[in-house]
Amino acid sequence: QVQLVESGGGLVQAGGSLRLSCVASGIIVRPGVMGWYRQAPGKQRELVATIINGESTNYADSVKGRFTISRDNAKDTVYLQMNSLKPEDTAVYYCHARRVTIPAYELWGQGTQVTVSS
Repeated sequence: QVQLVESGGGLVQAGGSLRLSCVASGIIVRPGVMGWYRQAPGKQRELVATIINGESTNYADSVKGRFTISRDNAKDTVYLQMNSLKPEDTAVYYCHARRVTIPAYELWGQGTQVTVSS
């Protein structure tokens, strides 16, 4: 079964750190783009960070300088290191994978809750 499985969410105080992990299992051909999105209560899902072909990265302005996305192709895993967390980072974080060339596909993880207390 092809799926993305996230882990690493939790409760942390403002200024703290968390590292999210997302393992892509059952995928035969690696996705070109992997990333993290988040959705806070009452808000739309938004892009947090993406990594293209394991090299080029892109971040939302709100997390630049605090979050780092990385990818370990050998483990089919993408990480999101989150430092200097703020209460406004509280959201459900979703892993995303997409491949635009054949075989094309798009996958979402089930989400992991991140709660930052003030």
